[in-house]
Amino acid sequence: PLRPPKRHDGDMQTPAAGMLLVASPEMRDPNFAGTVVLLLDVNPEGALGVVLNRPTPIPVDAALEGWEDMVSQPPKLFAGGPCEPNAALAVGRPTNPNEPPISFSKIAEGLGMIELDTPPELIASSLSGLRIFAGYAGWGAGQLEGELEEEAWYLLPGLPGDVFRVDQSHLRREVLARQPGSAAWHANRPL
Repeated sequence: PLRPPKRHDGDMQTPAAGMLLVASPEMRDPNFAGTVVLLLDVNPEGALGVVLNRPTPIPVDAALEGWEDMVSQPPKLFAGGPCEPNAALAVGRPTNPNEPPISFSKIAEGLGMIELDTPPELIASSLSGLRIFAGYAGWGAGQLEGELEEEAWYLLPGLPGDVFRVDQSHLRREVLARQPGSAAWHANRPL
């Protein structure tokens, strides 16, 4: 059977902030079946990420006043994961990467976390994209590595545009399809 893509040296890639976790058909957790997760932080204590392809019907202004005009289309909250669903996290793309907005913590090139207690008007002109997530995905020490060994995820490079797409319904397939070599074959593999 087809397996998740591996590096040329035969070792599984190391997870890092800015990379994507794409659920494989072996993913058995219904919280993550069919998902694409952006890794926000990876360290020896564990990993943190947000699900990119699960918009909710909840308008951003129903949960966070003042941010609705700044978020990328659609102006909805996205279900970031099963951990702390009442907590909000924001991922932004700076207009000028050399001059990121205040309260910006870099995740990867062209992406960073935005602190939502910052007055929106102070950073509105500094962002070219913003997405707000309710909840997050979290893994304890060694847990994500174990799931990668079990082939529950494809670990792939991400692009800043993956976060801010208007239609996220085909994100999983498109991320897989743009991969080099045999990795693209997984794009048409059924869930």
